[in-house]
Amino acid sequence: MSALLEVEGIRKKYGQFEVLKGVSLQLERGQAKVVMGPSGTGKSTLLRCINYLTPPDAGTVRLDGEEVVPRNLNRIRQQVAFVFQDFNLFTHLRVIDNITIGPRRILGLSKTEARDRAMRELERVGLADKVRAYPAELSGGQQQRVSIARALAMEPKVILFDEPTSALDPELTGEVVNVMKRLASEGMTMLVVSHEIGFARSAADEIVFMDGGHILEQGPPAQLFDAPQHERTRRFLRMIGDQVGDAAAAGEGA
Repeated sequence: MSALLEVEGIRKKYGQFEVLKGVSLQLERGQAKVVMGPSGTGKSTLLRCINYLTPPDAGTVRLDGEEVVPRNLNRIRQQVAFVFQDFNLFTHLRVIDNITIGPRRILGLSKTEARDRAMRELERVGLADKVRAYPAELSGGQQQRVSIARALAMEPKVILFDEPTSALDPELTGEVVNVMKRLASEGMTMLVVSHEIGFARSAADEIVFMDGGHILEQGPPAQLFDAPQHERTRRFLRMIGDQVGDAAAAGEGA
């Protein structure tokens, strides 16, 4: 039986700089996989190539065994949701309208059906009381939870998360991470670019470490965090571990 999402030999260049150098991975149904690695190594580009927000130069992407090609791209995108690091909400629309616009315009749901679905997902992310608010009236953590509700309202097969907490302070990060942990426990298929060690350790089925446009190492969280095989992985984990410690110390001293 094939994986739900299959990525084979993805390559991407910007000018002379090759960001992705033949990346391949698989995502099983119900699996939560976290991609980690230093800045500039192609993690976000990989997500964008999977969803064809940035078309790859070479390689293939398959969803449920079907190759993603231009003629089926719109249909495939309905099944592969994307959560951006900067939320990407429509600032002129209320929360409810941000969530219902996709189900109504793309899936063809009635106004009532779309609203019922939106309310269900807002309840799921703990924001049912913000239905009439505009994005500017919400904290960053609340905006990101709305964007997750928006993704869930499309009932996708896979959600791609591109550093969903990078724009948030530690307290607001916790709100979003808790929602993501709950989704993982419910069996949502997720590919997450993130350096949130707590989420990766407790909720991920597998960690992928990228460096220099390649996947250097991958495995279960316990293996990768506690017994990494590559020195480059060990150095990276020490670095982000130090950063987490510094942030915790700063929070205690505030």
